Amino acid sequence: MAGSKAKGNGEKATNGETVDSKETDDDIPEIVNSDDESEDSVYDSEEESIDSNVDDDENKSDDEHTVDNSDDDGFEEQGSSDEEDLVSDDENEKDEEDDEIEFLGSDDEGVDYSYAQKARSWNRGKPSKKKRTAGTNVPKPEPASESKEKEATPTDSRTNPNSKAVWLHTDDLSSDDEDEEGTQNRIGRVPLHWYDDYDHLGYNSHGTKVSKPSDTTDLLDAAISQEDGKGSGKPLTVYDALNGIHVPVNPRQLELIRRIQGGAYAHPEHDANPDLIDYFSGVNPEISGIHSNRYEPKARFQPSKYERLLVKKYLHRLNCGSVNMDFLTGKVRDMNDVIGKHGNPKKEERLSDAPRMIWAVEDEDELFLRKNRPMHIAAPKPPPPGHAESYNPSEEYLPDGEELEEWKGLENSKDRPHGLLVPKKFSSLRAVGAYEFSVRERFERCLDLYLCPRLMKRRLNIDPESLVPSLPKASDLRPFPTAQCIQYDTPYDKSSPDSKPPMIRCISASPDGQFFASGASDGYVRVWEVATGRLLKSWNIAELVGTDAVNDAASAGDANMEETKKDEECSKKKTIPPVVSMQWNPNPTHHVLLAACGNCAVLIATGTGNADDSLVTEALLSPSTMSPKQTNPKAAKAVSWHSVAIPKETPLSAYALQTGPVSVLRTPHEMTQVTFHRRGDYFSTLTPKGGAASVLIHQLSKGQSQQPFGKASKGGNVQVVKFHPNKPFLFVANLTAVRVYNLMKQNMVKRLVSGCKWISTMDVHPSGDHVIVGSLDRRMVWFDLDLSSTPYKTLKYHERAIRNAQFHPRYPLMSSCSDDGTIHIFHSTVYTDLMRNPFIVPVKVLRNGHDIVNKSTINGAGGLGVLSCEFHPTQPWLFSVGADGKIILYQDI
Repeated sequence: MAGSKAKGNGEKATNGETVDSKETDDDIPEIVNSDDESEDSVYDSEEESIDSNVDDDENKSDDEHTVDNSDDDGFEEQGSSDEEDLVSDDENEKDEEDDEIEFLGSDDEGVDYSYAQKARSWNRGKPSKKKRTAGTNVPKPEPASESKEKEATPTDSRTNPNSKAVWLHTDDLSSDDEDEEGTQNRIGRVPLHWYDDYDHLGYNSHGTKVSKPSDTTDLLDAAISQEDGKGSGKPLTVYDALNGIHVPVNPRQLELIRRIQGGAYAHPEHDANPDLIDYFSGVNPEISGIHSNRYEPKARFQPSKYERLLVKKYLHRLNCGSVNMDFLTGKVRDMNDVIGKHGNPKKEERLSDAPRMIWAVEDEDELFLRKNRPMHIAAPKPPPPGHAESYNPSEEYLPDGEELEEWKGLENSKDRPHGLLVPKKFSSLRAVGAYEFSVRERFERCLDLYLCPRLMKRRLNIDPESLVPSLPKASDLRPFPTAQCIQYDTPYDKSSPDSKPPMIRCISASPDGQFFASGASDGYVRVWEVATGRLLKSWNIAELVGTDAVNDAASAGDANMEETKKDEECSKKKTIPPVVSMQWNPNPTHHVLLAACGNCAVLIATGTGNADDSLVTEALLSPSTMSPKQTNPKAAKAVSWHSVAIPKETPLSAYALQTGPVSVLRTPHEMTQVTFHRRGDYFSTLTPKGGAASVLIHQLSKGQSQQPFGKASKGGNVQVVKFHPNKPFLFVANLTAVRVYNLMKQNMVKRLVSGCKWISTMDVHPSGDHVIVGSLDRRMVWFDLDLSSTPYKTLKYHERAIRNAQFHPRYPLMSSCSDDGTIHIFHSTVYTDLMRNPFIVPVKVLRNGHDIVNKSTINGAGGLGVLSCEFHPTQPWLFSVGADGKIILYQDI
């Protein structure tokens, strides 16, 4: 029909197809309908038609399915109406020269509607063997005579198969319906040029590769092939680049594309201008006809049940006397006013005879019983189910045979971890049966709710003493030091009236508890006998450090020692270096004392051992008496070992081989602390101004030193150093924090944040899991290493700076001393169970033992009090030393 002109409405064209004269658009191209009706449509499938009236017989000829085109109505364009049909003859005369376009899909045209009944999917691969003729799924047309007869009777467009409404939504299919088998490409919005180097175009929903097409014709050749195929009757195809196939396009699809391009409604069946139905919606429902066929509601002729219950309720209350007619008529708003004014005897009698809860208190429940309503207390909700109640619990919730036997032995079900429930695993929720203890558990819950107290407390009567934690009596936590027992007097020159006893800076007891040593500000180290209070030995360490060691160092030619010599000569003119730190070797077989004075650490043989211990001590100290040279180059710059000529002295023990200072370790800067390892072979020295060499570790049996840190400590100078009692850990405390280092792995394990401004002392519990830290801002902080890196408890009992804090090696005791002149004793029990927290109780404050020296006379601030304290190694006793020169022993009396 290309190039043909329509001669009139309903006139046939040269190719035997009808042309609708209603379309007058010149700009729209013509569309040719293929004559080859025997060829399979691209929408044909082997599924059965959804219309029961469709004849599916495949053996029928094409003539049986052709539709008479004598009455050609055509599809209406958007904007068409019935009025246009009335003037169609006049328009045809004016537009004879316009191109006419054949409309498809008319009610009476023989158009193939098979695509409307089938799934919308492209046929790929071999064509269907099941041959279908055009119009197979189209309802059979009726003869013209029968159709004219049926025009008189109105039919519903939704049930009439010949209606246009049947075909209105045939193309409204989802994209998922186009690929039911899942063979199309599913790569999404991925550029196709990514697959240029591959033999496939992507993957389908089954994960199979979508192969590229075998023919590699370009677009120009495809366009020429399409033009050549028009005359041969081949269907028009469109190349799908995503799937690599040629998709045939039927005439209806071309018509939809043409209407969309022209700005019209896509479906030709759509009526854009339907006839107006003149409804009247006024006040008179009989004229309007709206809701004219509805039944009357049942509530209009049936009495209300709610009103009946309300009337019954008021009659009952009126009979009981709780209300009267004045209340029902609205004259009285509250019946309590009527009872208060007139005194209703029935009301008072009813209240007096009313049952009361036997467990209720009249004073507290009077408010709730006044208005005759029971007090509602919501029952507590049962706990939500946990992992054990799951039908598929984890393995750790499933009990084994031993646990089941243990649970069966428990008489009370509440002692079991999950009550009566025994966790089990099921394959699915459907396999779970009825719970055998459901009735029993429900009965026990009802019994608990029945027996629980039903008392609502409106006011909290809290005793302030109940808020204080209940602590045991101090007498139940004995033994601990309670009273002053012995005072040791330090000798000094009393000839001058201005002379004062020297300050005792440090103290340390021997492992057996028979002796103890004290270091004073006059540079002396004194050894005392605990039981008798006798002064056994005294050594002037300050003189030894200032003379002999310096001469030995100068003769050795150490360059670092020359500068130290000048500093010592200047300091000697000013003051005598005090003994600031001291510790007895914790090993009972090593009778060695280590003292820090000035910039030196002095090793002293005490001479208190038996025959075997004396031999062990001499063998231990023999390398240090030979002035060993350091093999570590870093340690050689930081420290030097020097032997001391041992004077002939009478030892305290008849078996002792040597007594007195044996060796001196000299550092460039002032030393503030020395500490031994628990085994007694290693010890550490601390020089805060030494930078990276501020902490040094020395081995006594080899006479060698090592520098564990290559950089200076962060957070200020190092203040305290301690060894872990069981592990190769080293605790290093600076001004505000404590760092724990692993000496074997050479890394930092943990950093403890104290919250203090200036840490002054530190001690590690014998178990190694707890650390106490004292500071100059009056705080004592307890750390639980297994719990957190923050303080477990912060104790603020002292009024001034804390100088020392220490654990007892055997008893659960802890002490702290301060410049306020007091010593606090704490009971500190540490449990091996990690679920229990340490038990800390202050039990005693030791006062009036030491005086505060250099106290300001203006405001009473400043001054030094108790400088150090030391527990007896075997007894619950405590030694304390102070700035007043006193050494006091406190015992449990």
